[in-house]
Amino acid sequence: MQVENDYDRDVYNGDLGVVQAIELDASEMVIDFDGRLVTYGFGELDEVVLAYATTIHKSQGSEYPAVVIPLTTQHYPMLQRNLLYIAVTRGRRLVVVVGQKKAMAIAVKGKQTGRRWSKLREWLTHDWQATAAALSVGCARGASA
Repeated sequence: MQVENDYDRDVYNGDLGVVQAIELDASEMVIDFDGRLVTYGFGELDEVVLAYATTIHKSQGSEYPAVVIPLTTQHYPMLQRNLLYIAVTRGRRLVVVVGQKKAMAIAVKGKQTGRRWSKLREWLTHDWQATAAALSVGCARGASA
């Protein structure tokens, strides 16, 4: 799995590929991303990781022939209806849910995700105020010139 965007190679975070060759003499690995062969030097292998399994978040927008979903109460914050929906709808032919009935009930009953605490509003407000101040200074200079 590609773990960061690489615009030069046209592969992006979350893209899945299959290792086709490891060229020890050339210190390269060749990965097939949906029919496109992409070559990585051994020094660039931090851009890819093995992906026998992936998270619900990384799987968004993708489909797989079979999906196995573990549901346990040990990961209580992840028991959300929207995440369960995403997980179930990733499977094309087979979806298997393994876990506790209680965990399934919690996930299905979940009304909405909890409020996310971020500084986005603060950053946007600060940036907007700084931009407005810069514009007003620029306008004042332009008006007097």
